[in-house]
Amino acid sequence: MELTRILTQVLGELIAPTTAAYALAAIGLNLHFGYTGLLNMGQAGFMLLGAYGFAIATIAGLPFFVALLIAIAAGALFALILGVPTLKLRGDYLAIVTISAAEIIRMIGRSTVFNDSTGGSSGLTGNSFKYTFMDLSFLPDGSTQFGPWEYSNNGSNSWWVRLVAWSVVLLAVLLVWLITRSPWGRVLKGIREDEDAVRALGKNVYSYKMQALILGGVAGSVAGVLFVLPRAVQPDSMGRSMTFFIWTILLLGGAATIWGPVVGSMIFFGVYMLLRAGMRVALPDAISSAQIEQIGGMIVGITLMCLVIFRPQGIFGDKKELAFDGR
Repeated sequence: MELTRILTQVLGELIAPTTAAYALAAIGLNLHFGYTGLLNMGQAGFMLLGAYGFAIATIAGLPFFVALLIAIAAGALFALILGVPTLKLRGDYLAIVTISAAEIIRMIGRSTVFNDSTGGSSGLTGNSFKYTFMDLSFLPDGSTQFGPWEYSNNGSNSWWVRLVAWSVVLLAVLLVWLITRSPWGRVLKGIREDEDAVRALGKNVYSYKMQALILGGVAGSVAGVLFVLPRAVQPDSMGRSMTFFIWTILLLGGAATIWGPVVGSMIFFGVYMLLRAGMRVALPDAISSAQIEQIGGMIVGITLMCLVIFRPQGIFGDKKELAFDGR
């Protein structure tokens, strides 16, 4: 009975809105790192800005699509601000700037100075901003069972949220597939391998890097919107841990691959749920929920280190095309 319950929870994680949100964020990071070689260590900052942009705009009375455009604009502007002073530099400078900038966004979000807009450390409740999205649903009321999954048709944890979230992910996969096979995408790969050679061919490397940073940042912003649709906007839930989760997902599935971020997200959250549920059953009295989360975080860190050391190309990646020691 316990095994059946655990397996049901694991299967539920495979199509959860959170899994889709992380997959989309990893797709954006894939454009940064996998195809262009940009070490963005602050993807959670893009997600938090997108979430805040959407939520604050909706609370102000703007319709869904206008609020979504504001979230996208916030991500693009953030990428522009980060890219202008750093993209002419090499290597790790962007990583330092992005992880610091993401922390600045988080600290601003939880600051009492902007409490009226951001809700401070308590954040913004879901009921205050998700109603415009829920009003778009064409699904009837009630619940529907599909295979092992049964959810309500509408609401925070519903088929409607899952349908939209995974549709956006599939659209992003199609977009990446198209652009990476275009001349523009081939230039990005050239920059990743040897930007001096690309510059010698007359290409504006700085411009291409900026375009990739903005496009991946926009994907992160939309992922932030998807992430908060089933829950509240809480700044501490989109901190450094989220960025490292996204990196683990990308490296697990394989950077510079089309389906790697999606499959990596599904495997990551499926195994993560299996570990947490297994520990709760195996050690019900010896370990608390908080300790389970901490152990889970340690396992993610160990997994990330092992991936970088033993299989940096991930499940679907090609080691000849992409490896850390080639950067």
